[in-house]
Amino acid sequence: MQATTTTAGNAIREVAGGWKREDVERDTSWIHVLSPGEIDALEQALRHTLGTGRDLLDMSIEDFPLDARVRRRLVALIDETQGGFGLKLLRGFPVERWDTDALRKLFWGIGLVLGVARPQGKMSQFVSDVRDAGGTYRSSTGRGYNTRSGLDFHADGSDMVGLFCVRTARSGGSSLVSSSITAHNEMLRLRPDLVAELYAPLVFSRQGEQAPEEAPWYLAPVFGVRDGHFACRHIRNHIKGAQQTFPDVPRLTPQQTEALDLFDELLAREDLCYHMDLQPGDIQLLNNHIVLHSRTEYEDYPEPERKRHLFRLWLSLPQAQPLPEAWRDAYKDVDAACVRGGFRGIHITPEIRAFEARLANAHGMKLRIYPVKEAA
Repeated sequence: MQATTTTAGNAIREVAGGWKREDVERDTSWIHVLSPGEIDALEQALRHTLGTGRDLLDMSIEDFPLDARVRRRLVALIDETQGGFGLKLLRGFPVERWDTDALRKLFWGIGLVLGVARPQGKMSQFVSDVRDAGGTYRSSTGRGYNTRSGLDFHADGSDMVGLFCVRTARSGGSSLVSSSITAHNEMLRLRPDLVAELYAPLVFSRQGEQAPEEAPWYLAPVFGVRDGHFACRHIRNHIKGAQQTFPDVPRLTPQQTEALDLFDELLAREDLCYHMDLQPGDIQLLNNHIVLHSRTEYEDYPEPERKRHLFRLWLSLPQAQPLPEAWRDAYKDVDAACVRGGFRGIHITPEIRAFEARLANAHGMKLRIYPVKEAA
């Protein structure tokens, strides 16, 4: 293997771990089928939650009183995502027994048990409805979750992304996952010169969803290593958005474009990429730092009550790895056991601040106090 270095002069080495498609097909330990007892415990906690009448941001872990054994099991499953395949699928919750509002609270309650939820957009929303709302993915403000488009491989802006499938599309909409570690190592084998390009900062757009105190774009490398932990933050659509929207930011060089193209090609390569068809009742949990995800285009049902619908949570986790220092502008904090990530947006209220402080304290995590500036 040809040696190469980053722009900082550090040697780039193969990263331990990673997986290929055949690995997750052969070893299905990443799939956890919920037992009748676990389902009963989740439903009991949900009934209690519904009985309190509390809004999502008013809730504490105690408002979703999950059986201690089931709670420990869920936390152990998340522990496993910090290495290995970096993904888990909880399968079999009976979504047909509950209405949409109750399922949203169930997913929120599970998130309370696992970590601190992060805001996901300009309106500072904490649970996103993943469904076709007529959005345009390939645009300067495009976000994939509100379209039916096929998506690029990307990482969401949090330690973990969770998707809870309520209804599937008439056709398409497959979830695609790929190990960023494996794609990195394959790229290092094929074109070490191009790997070095992705350890250098690139310009990412915030897609118009920045907080009032934030610039509309930020600098971050795709690859980074801190304290021996490799991490990948790849959002090609946001890199393209910065090039299209901001004429004053540095233009991508031919080498940078070639590097991004090769990385995208490797992530989608058939022997590396795993295709997953989520079923109603599935909860997919992905470690954003070592797994990238995508989705195929889908065709929906014409009836509103049958249309594809998933809930999405972004979580900051108490057991997550430290992140590269160069990601600080994107995540606001990069140390382990800290609340970080998300899009702050323009509606951070005292209620949100109290929620973050309450959950950070419950999980023993450090919380940075963000400055507040009113939206213009």
